[in-house]
Formats: sequence, C-alpha cells, structure tokens
Amino acid sequence: MAWNFNGKIQLGALLLSLLGWICSCVTTAVPLWKNLNLELNEMENWSMGLWEVCIIQEEGAIVCKTFESFLALPQEFRASRILMVASNGLGFLGLLLSSLGSDCFQLQGVSWRLKKWLRFFAGVLAEVAAASTLFPVSWVAYSTVQDFWDEHIPEIVPRWEFGEALFLGWVAGVFLVVGGLLLICSAWMAKDEPLSPPNACPLALPTGSPAEIPERFCHPPSRHRDLVI
Repeated sequence: MAWNFNGKIQLGALLLSLLGWICSCVTTAVPLWKNLNLELNEMENWSMGLWEVCIIQEEGAIVCKTFESFLALPQEFRASRILMVASNGLGFLGLLLSSLGSDCFQLQGVSWRLKKWLRFFAGVLAEVAAASTLFPVSWVAYSTVQDFWDEHIPEIVPRWEFGEALFLGWVAGVFLVVGGLLLICSAWMAKDEPLSPPNACPLALPTGSPAEIPERFCHPPSRHRDLVI
C-alpha cells in the first residue's frame, strides 16, 4: 500500500485503537479502582477493583480476596463489570474489522467498497467501546468523590480515594475515541476502486498467430480520415 494520507490515517487509527483496547483490558482486570489508606495502620493499604479487594502490606506482600456475590457489590461496580466486559469485546471486534478493512490487508473477494464500510463499522464499534469505558470509570470516580465529602460520615472513618485504574480507563477511552474518529474519517475519505477503461489493452497478449488472437484484446484507436501523415 502506498503510504498516502489516507493510509497514514488508517495506521494511526489502528495503533490508537489497539492501545485503547489494551488499556481498557488492563483497567478491567487490575484491582486498583479505589485506594484506602488506614491512619491507624499505616503498614497496610487497601485497594478495590471490579473483581476483588486486596491488602498491600509494607513488606510487599499482597493478599487478595475475590468478591463472592455479584449482587452484594455497589450499584456502580455491578454496572462497571458489565460495561467494561462489553467494552473489551466491542474493542476487539472493532480491531478485527479495522484490520480486515485496512488497505494493507489484501484478501480475494474483498472489494474496496467493502473495505470502506468495514472501517466505518470498526470506527462505530470503537466509539461504543470508548463510551462503555468512560461511563463506568467516571461513575465510580463520581461516587468516590460523593462518599469522600459526605458530611454524614464521621471524620474518623477512612475514605476511599481514586485508584490508578481510573486514570488508565480515562486514557483508554480517549485513545478509543480518537481511533474511532480516524477510522470513520478514513472511510469517508476513501474512494471506490477505479474501473479500467473498456478499450484498454492488456499488459500481456496471449501467444499465438495473429489470427488466433481475439479481437477483444486490443482495439487501436481509429484515425481520422482527414488526417494526413
């Protein structure tokens, strides 16, 4: 593929979508959505994720316990589980479609028009995956802020704070948004495959005597009768 402007857009979109999908998968897996520092015991730090809660001790030991009940989780964590898993699946499907629709990928039976629509749908999937990542991350962040400044909770009670996974989730959402927009732009900028002219001569003629060559292979342009050479 010639590295024209549209080709560079496709490559950038594919890389950004891949980075966003990887960051989204890491955000889903790590137990770092919320952090808690205990003033009474500074040697232990608590961290909570979508799947488990962990205690990180000062010596470096980590003890984790998986949540036993899905219904016992807070409302934002239940929704975040579903949306983050959906985001990972949609992001992977978008990467697959964008790879098939890229001009670098040549497959028999896949036309240029089909490649254009594959990139368009891949961009739409990337945008949906971005929304499925940004919404739960922002919801958990909003809930954390609300609980942190809740006046009804005594000051002696420790407060949860933002975990590193929230920031990684925002980065993943931005990557997916930009990658999806670039895919959609590359689809609308693409042109259909140009058709060869009907009277064009083939690059290679079949071997044989002139009488055996069909007339359809080459029709030289007719000269004007009044043209004097």
